[in-house]
Amino acid sequence: MEATMKNFFLFLSQSKSMNQVAKKWGLRFGASRFIAGETIQEAMQKVQNLNKQGLLCTLDHIGEFVFSREEAIESADYCVKTLDAIHQMGAASNLSLKLTQLGLDIDVELCRQNMRRILDTAKKYGNFVRIDMEDYGHCQQTLDLLAELRRDYDNVGTVIQAYLYRTEKDIEDLKGVSLRLVKGAYKESPEVAYPEKKDVDENYKKIIKMHLLNGSYTAIASHDDEIIEYTKRLADEYSIPREQFEFQMLYGIRTQSQIELAQQGYKMRVYVPYGNDWYGYFMRRLAERPANVAFVLKGMVTK
Repeated sequence: MEATMKNFFLFLSQSKSMNQVAKKWGLRFGASRFIAGETIQEAMQKVQNLNKQGLLCTLDHIGEFVFSREEAIESADYCVKTLDAIHQMGAASNLSLKLTQLGLDIDVELCRQNMRRILDTAKKYGNFVRIDMEDYGHCQQTLDLLAELRRDYDNVGTVIQAYLYRTEKDIEDLKGVSLRLVKGAYKESPEVAYPEKKDVDENYKKIIKMHLLNGSYTAIASHDDEIIEYTKRLADEYSIPREQFEFQMLYGIRTQSQIELAQQGYKMRVYVPYGNDWYGYFMRRLAERPANVAFVLKGMVTK
């Protein structure tokens, strides 16, 4: 049943027509639990509240299905405005983004120009930009553009997904690069990704250990207690300084655990999405955990 629900919500996440309808709904039916607001101002207020609790943040102006150069440039503008707002408010936050929002599927050169404009702004403010990894079809393109950008910028990193067979080789190639390590949230073919959860979990532990022991900065993005405790033991066993890694969780999920990790002296960063193009992101959160679906259904009944 759980697998069926996951596949159902992943299928819905790719629906362009449902995405258009969702924009008209606004943040209703539980979406506001996982989305920090539709405007920069709303998101920044949430970031400030999180900072006051000892939590770091990374802001993402979420969006899906960019079809034109104008939309890609507009997305880049939002990224720049987000960096401006972080600087102006003195917030403890980085920026996260997706290359498809910036025109990767339209024109690689357009995407490259947008990224350089964003990275120039981040560099001016002494900030960092994380390129989110998308589905397998965009993986190599993302890593190729990252390698190119890193010739001129040291304030950019990406995300590596443990469920892909190629991941161990990618970790070897990305030694010294700041990486967010995740299990993976897209529906992929068993030809390119581990179909069994136990295999994904084991590969996740393997790449966490590899990247940390390489001396590379590592963000462990997980809500899984077993993974979090594994990382703590690994750091203690190999005397890995806490400055070399951080934990990351999603906005609205396991909030108390986030605060507890920060209180224990670990760097804890919250991924904070905002914007009106929230539908695809929201569907993937529902696919990940049945408890999220129950929360949404409860919200629909009580409204």
